[in-house]
Amino acid sequence: MRLLKLVPDDTNIRFLKWRNVAIILSIILTVASIALTVTRGLNFGVDFAGGQMIQVTFTEDDVAPIAELREDIDALGVEGASIQRFGDENQVSIRMRVTEGVDDDPELASAVSTRVTQMIEGEHAGARIDSVDSVSGKVSGELFRAGALALGLAMLAISLYIWLRFEWQFGVGALFALFHDVALTFGFFALTQLEFNLNIVAALLTIIGYSLNDTIVVYDRIRENLRKYRKMEIVPLLDLSVNETLARTVMTSLTMAIALVVLVFVGPDVLFGFTVAMLLGVFVGTYSSVYMASPVLIWLKVGSDTFVPEETSPSGQRIHKEGYDR
Repeated sequence: MRLLKLVPDDTNIRFLKWRNVAIILSIILTVASIALTVTRGLNFGVDFAGGQMIQVTFTEDDVAPIAELREDIDALGVEGASIQRFGDENQVSIRMRVTEGVDDDPELASAVSTRVTQMIEGEHAGARIDSVDSVSGKVSGELFRAGALALGLAMLAISLYIWLRFEWQFGVGALFALFHDVALTFGFFALTQLEFNLNIVAALLTIIGYSLNDTIVVYDRIRENLRKYRKMEIVPLLDLSVNETLARTVMTSLTMAIALVVLVFVGPDVLFGFTVAMLLGVFVGTYSSVYMASPVLIWLKVGSDTFVPEETSPSGQRIHKEGYDR
């Protein structure tokens, strides 16, 4: 049986031919994303903005009456409430922004949640209040700082690992690509104003891991070819390395994208932001591995002398060999 190949074995695409155009476009998008994030800001959810979260199960209904519930909450004068299905079709999660002055008077938060729960129990027969959680503005600020610190430390730790695993030029290239991926994701959420919560921080950490994995696969092939083809110029060598890993990259990205697209359209609302962030990260991470991480090696003067070629001695130990060429 003949195996299906999405990418032919003899693929020879000159990816690096467009490196300058790609870098300019990426710089523009990165700067625009940072500007959008600073000027427009992110639509923080309860996790980061503070507020109350109420989980309700409508035991007598197969599907939660979200539209009616939203009208009832609006009638109470509670603004900015977010209502999403949570778990089964008859379960919802109600998230309300923090009330102004709640840090000075915590009873304000409980008063709002009490009004909402009493309304639900009175207007909707069989409604069961599963939980009522409150997050103060102070706690939400600590969560945001902890999330930002986790992102920053993850990127630095990854770059340090690549520096030790390869060379410092590769660490710089990986950090450049990761910063590009995270900045574009922030810009996307600033532009669309989708809710930014702890799920999105988890998505960002996953994007960093995915982008790193793809970058390391390309870098490992580059390192191997630097040892193997001592006289080959760096641009053709990078093109060769990307083409040799292209089949793996396409298969991995395509399978992830298919699963994520299905989740976007048929998945629960509570996972929508996470899924969209992941889908964006798959495309951005694949792109940055080729057009961000690889061109940086050219500018940092990585060449055939970066790594000394190796061969195996009769005893099985690796020894260095000078003067190896193609």
